[in-house]
Amino acid sequence: MVFRTSYRTLLGPDRTRVLARALGRLRLPVFGALIVYAFVWAVVASATYVRQEDSDGWWVVIFLTTFGPYVLLIWSPLYAWRLGVPGFYFVSVLMVGDGAAALQYWTAAPLFVAVAAFYSRGIVITATVITMALVIASEPQAADMALFVPIVSAVVYLLGSRGRAERELEEERDAKAALEERARIAREMHDVVAHHMSLVVVRCETAPYRLKGLNEEAQKEFAEVGEAAREAITDMQRLLGVLRTTGDAPEREPQPGISRIPELTRPGDEAEVDVDDVPEAVGLTAYRIVQEALTNATRHAPGSKASVHVRKDGDRLDVLVRNTAGGPSRGGGSGQGLVGMRERVAVHGGTLTVKSTEDGGFLVRARIPLGDK
Repeated sequence: MVFRTSYRTLLGPDRTRVLARALGRLRLPVFGALIVYAFVWAVVASATYVRQEDSDGWWVVIFLTTFGPYVLLIWSPLYAWRLGVPGFYFVSVLMVGDGAAALQYWTAAPLFVAVAAFYSRGIVITATVITMALVIASEPQAADMALFVPIVSAVVYLLGSRGRAERELEEERDAKAALEERARIAREMHDVVAHHMSLVVVRCETAPYRLKGLNEEAQKEFAEVGEAAREAITDMQRLLGVLRTTGDAPEREPQPGISRIPELTRPGDEAEVDVDDVPEAVGLTAYRIVQEALTNATRHAPGSKASVHVRKDGDRLDVLVRNTAGGPSRGGGSGQGLVGMRERVAVHGGTLTVKSTEDGGFLVRARIPLGDK
């Protein structure tokens, strides 16, 4: 079962970008060093092939096959390993001589080490078996080299255990933060939905007095609709009690909307809100996006200036918050603000863009479908 699961994972997509995340700011210099390493070994491999008696134009293929996987390494070690291992086997078939196996072994080793260091046990075991088989197949006389593969795999896997545990913990924190944010969104949306449902109840109950000439069947229909709306409000209140965490007090104030966004700005900031007619749920989401973005600017770029622009762009609401560079970050916060913003935008099927700007600042942009008002 382990081998079946890991085999599917080896062939499936890899969206983890584990090497880039693990290296952080060092990813560019490390990637540069790996590219240099790959270039040197690619030159050595192609030159070795050219020195053979029967050499021909295949040296170009050998160069690209040796160098190519390292281009993928920083993006996905798993993709690099997939391309590299069969490619190096193909090169070993073209090359002859006692040094051919050792040459391919050292060019493939960093790719295998990266997989062993950053991926789960099932993937590492399966990759170890496949790598050993290809090493033996490429050079049967040098089969003793294959014995080093499981040794290297075990050592590197143990050294990478802490990093894997930290990444798993981070993923769990993100998942927990997403669930907490969804519960918070549901609590806030309760007020918005309850407002509309209350209007339905009021209009249904007053219909016989406002609309003259209603027959008995129409009055009964209005009464049933009003009762259903009242039951829906009661059910939402029960659900709200389940979603409210221990110690949370019921909110008594109306949820903020798009008209209150200028109140969030700090002295020196600018706010431009060119729209006021949006659905309440969209207005609440826009307010929370701006609130979180400005809070992050205050915390992580103290002294910075921010600009807020909210406008309609076709059938979407465009919310743009940009802040300049500021002083050193003060730290603090849960570190899950971006997760919360993404969850809020996802509720409406919108998109969120967050990135650093060329002047050292930060940009947050949400595009939220307006739907039917």
